[in-house]
Amino acid sequence: MSSDWPVDPDGEEGSEGMRKYDMRIIADKVDEEEDFPLNRDEFVAEYGEYPIRINHEKIVAMREIFEYVDEEEFETILDMHKAVGNAMREGNFWKYHPQGKDPEKIRA
Repeated sequence: MSSDWPVDPDGEEGSEGMRKYDMRIIADKVDEEEDFPLNRDEFVAEYGEYPIRINHEKIVAMREIFEYVDEEEFETILDMHKAVGNAMREGNFWKYHPQGKDPEKIRA
């Protein structure tokens, strides 16, 4: 783990006292009622260096995931979830691809 993260990804601030992963950590950075529509670039400017735990052994900066997000703005949190999920599959952050490339390779 890098000591350069702005917060400890497994500490109280980084995962709210429990080890939380990718989508959950990203979703916790927004307020579903007040933050939408949400501008992608402004969101990344604020949280881009925030550590996102992908699995038990891999942590990346949030900006690395958002490099694969094409949408410039999200109307709703659901739109954001879909875009981030697509980005995580496209960037091969997830090992399991239920509809992605080679879905038989790693089963859930």
